[in-house]
Amino acid sequence: MQKRTPHAHAFEMRFTSSPRGARLARRLVSHRLHEWGHPYDSPLNETVTLIAAELAANAVRHGHVPGRDFHLRLTDTPDGVRLEVSDTRTERLPEHRPAGDPGDDQSGRGLLLVEALADRWGVEPRSPGKRVWADVRPSPATQR
Repeated sequence: MQKRTPHAHAFEMRFTSSPRGARLARRLVSHRLHEWGHPYDSPLNETVTLIAAELAANAVRHGHVPGRDFHLRLTDTPDGVRLEVSDTRTERLPEHRPAGDPGDDQSGRGLLLVEALADRWGVEPRSPGKRVWADVRPSPATQR
């Protein structure tokens, strides 16, 4: 098992707004967390990787603007891990929904997964577009 260092780590990258870009983002999140001392099979790595998969897929599915990429930023500090995914579409913002409320259509259900897995999550406007973020703190459920 790798020993975890007490200082902050950060990784950020732009990805093509395509299913392939979303898969690569998910894989690189898992790989970086492993390098930073959160092994692939650890609950924290698995949790953050699931959140990354959902947010990257949403950036491709709902935030795609032709010719524009999405941006991912991952930070790891002693207080926890923050994942941020930004895209350039401004007219569609994700929203918090009460548990059990599927909404009027099939979209938005993946954010229920994010809400269940993350300690906190939210949406921030940026120019152009938006940033969706999720925080996961170390806890008995995410550590081995």
